[in-house]
Amino acid sequence: MITRLLVANRGEIARRVFRTCRALGISTVAVFSDADADAPHVAEADLAVRLPGTRPADTYLDAGRLLAACRVSGADAVHPGYGFLSESAEFAREVLAAGLVWVGPPPEAIAAMGVKIGAKRLMAEAGVPVLPSLDLAAPEEFPLLVKASAGGGGRGMRVVRGPGELAGAVESARREAAAAFGDGTVFAEPLLERARHVEVQVLADRHGTVWALGERECSVQRRHQKVIEECPSPGISEATRSLLYEAAVRAARTIGYVGAGTVEFLVKGDRVAFLEMNTRLQVEHPVTELVHGVDLVRLQLEVAEGAALPAAPPPPAGWAVEARLYAEDGEHVPQAGVLRRFEIPGDVRVDAGVESGSVVSPHYDALLAKVVAHGATRVEAVRKLVSALRRARLHGLTTNRDLLVNILTNREFVAGDTHTGFLDPDGPVRASAAATGIPAEAGRAAEVGPTAEPAAPAAGHAGPTAGQEGPTAELAGLAAALAVAALNRSRARVLPGLPAGWRNVRSQPRTIRFEETGEVTYDPLPEGVTVAAAEPYRVVLEHDGLRRTYEIAHYPGSVCVDHADGHAELTPVPRLPEPAEHVVPGSLLAPMPGNVLRVEVEPGDRVVKGQAVLVLEAMKMEHRITAPADGVVAAVRVEKGRQVDAGAVLVIIQEGDS
Repeated sequence: MITRLLVANRGEIARRVFRTCRALGISTVAVFSDADADAPHVAEADLAVRLPGTRPADTYLDAGRLLAACRVSGADAVHPGYGFLSESAEFAREVLAAGLVWVGPPPEAIAAMGVKIGAKRLMAEAGVPVLPSLDLAAPEEFPLLVKASAGGGGRGMRVVRGPGELAGAVESARREAAAAFGDGTVFAEPLLERARHVEVQVLADRHGTVWALGERECSVQRRHQKVIEECPSPGISEATRSLLYEAAVRAARTIGYVGAGTVEFLVKGDRVAFLEMNTRLQVEHPVTELVHGVDLVRLQLEVAEGAALPAAPPPPAGWAVEARLYAEDGEHVPQAGVLRRFEIPGDVRVDAGVESGSVVSPHYDALLAKVVAHGATRVEAVRKLVSALRRARLHGLTTNRDLLVNILTNREFVAGDTHTGFLDPDGPVRASAAATGIPAEAGRAAEVGPTAEPAAPAAGHAGPTAGQEGPTAELAGLAAALAVAALNRSRARVLPGLPAGWRNVRSQPRTIRFEETGEVTYDPLPEGVTVAAAEPYRVVLEHDGLRRTYEIAHYPGSVCVDHADGHAELTPVPRLPEPAEHVVPGSLLAPMPGNVLRVEVEPGDRVVKGQAVLVLEAMKMEHRITAPADGVVAAVRVEKGRQVDAGAVLVIIQEGDS
């Protein structure tokens, strides 16, 4: 019997496991790096153990320190969560050798699926359909996909559309795979374009029972990382579903699987091809839990204790959809800093690794939370999820919230017509365009339900108001200005009874300048606008017969505005600004803290717009820094291997021919 469980992970998955442990009366142990000392998962555990180390990203990868944490805390079982060491057969062996309960599959099963090249061969021998592997030296067909043999999560994957791209893609994939998984082995498969990514949840006990617990649709991805998941899949036939279940169960039985796992497939029409097996709990497991009415973590713990599963899984009921909320900008660059406010209302499940006031570290994945809705129908589930995301209060960091809304209200998504290229530049929703406030193509968006209206384009704080244009943005700026004026007046110590800005004779309009919008005049009001209320934290404006309420939050250096049409984060410009450090025109700045992996240019080199000049490594992924225009490299301020802070000058490019 498990009495005290250590979760060898962090963030939302640690909190998720702790939640089930509290319900079962199991004592919990958290581990943390120096960067995580104040994280919510640490505060929620019964006990917590610091993992020493100079590189926070590596502390959770040290099996010896994790086992030492078990000893000092008295833990008798280990749950690996996902990521980090969750799919390390060697870590599982060490946990078992230490006399602890391993809440996961046998090490032999992990090893069998841990190297994709060998896993494909094993599955093919077992009769599970697979894609052919291509010769990297001389592939017979394009386009193809280069993939890391170890690990997952989209790292070490590159699309190659022609022979000229192959060498660079293979080199880049190998570097990223080695950084992420410690193994730079890669292989290639045909790229099955416009296919669905469908996975089957399996659960097996030690007594020979294997469940295929429904399938999940995971086709909406960017950079080969999932963004939206749902259960069941809206676009496969019953015959295909049966084929998937049969193949998943066969895969699990072939390797002697025990515990929770996921078998992933590509599906195009009636064609099914095995991708990989994730020998752990998946990020998207909540949609399965909501549809089947189970607690997968509880079942994992019971199976680890030797319990037998019922002969058949509980039947499905309804539909569930999950959106992954990331701290990232419109180009999917992770964001770090203080999340000043984090509130997501509505009839949804929120599995989050953060709370209001949390510091989002540059050392780990940028996932903030999973927002999940369940309904009797797909329409109901999606409608609940859209409503919750639109009403969320997310202050202090740029997020992909509005991009998620744009996806969920897109006409093709509503119709269930999704595929792995959904967020590609030529897909139904252009991820980067939507994420910078540019609407999806005209006529593409559709409200989920009987009435139609344009979807809110996305995202974050990319512009004066995220997902807004024209009068909506202007009104949000006006609301911010009125709120700032009201707050200033509420703090007045001299003649507090006078109206703000009172003059015997008006000589000039009253204005506030924001970095994002420029000067905003709030007295006199714009033509056609009336003010129903103007308080420091709430402003009500009426325009064109519509009354809108704006909720205002004030922080040092910024004002956040939330309303029915979107969100804005504005930066007031001080009347007497402090001197700022001068940045040379043409400077390319580091978008985040990271390590300089490669410098591709030297002073004097000519570059063209879009050419890679430098590659940063952050969060174990490569980020290309490209030339914004044609020009000449005037200076290179960094060298390979250097650690840089966000905003550091990397390269200076002088536009033009000289």
